[in-house]
Amino acid sequence: MCLRPLEVDDVPVLVGWAADDTFRSRAGWSRGPGPELSAFWHGQVATPARDLLRLGVVHAGDLVGYVDLHGRDAHERELGYLIGPSDRWGAGLGTAAAEAGLAYAFDVLAFRAVWAESDDPVSLRILRRLGLTETEPRNATDGFAFRRLRIERPAWAAWCGRDSQQPGDPLS
Repeated sequence: MCLRPLEVDDVPVLVGWAADDTFRSRAGWSRGPGPELSAFWHGQVATPARDLLRLGVVHAGDLVGYVDLHGRDAHERELGYLIGPSDRWGAGLGTAAAEAGLAYAFDVLAFRAVWAESDDPVSLRILRRLGLTETEPRNATDGFAFRRLRIERPAWAAWCGRDSQQPGDPLS
């Protein structure tokens, strides 16, 4: 698995994921495949938002998802990840994508911390498995569905079994 910038040639793949009703529903995509979604993705690839680094997740030569590092803080960002379509779920790609995103954030971009939010039990398990811990515990009666988890560089280095907290090359 590797991360790379999204390219215009990826747009048909991204748009194609929207034909999967299960994927579209769980990902929160309101648009099905078509010219409107294609135009949206062309814009996202050609003119990315300044506060969003989106990298394609490539596995066995195919674009299988993307990882987002979102925010303006120079020292920490929000992690997001998505695998599509839904027939790829359950094969470990989400865990691998999230791990690659964390490695990129800490080892390439040298962030101090990364956080993520989710209300999905599977995503929460993935994030916890990768060493993120809940920062704002919620009880069942507060009506707040999303959980926020966070990891700092020393915890990431320990999770990876590294002695050093210095940036390196996570993709080698």
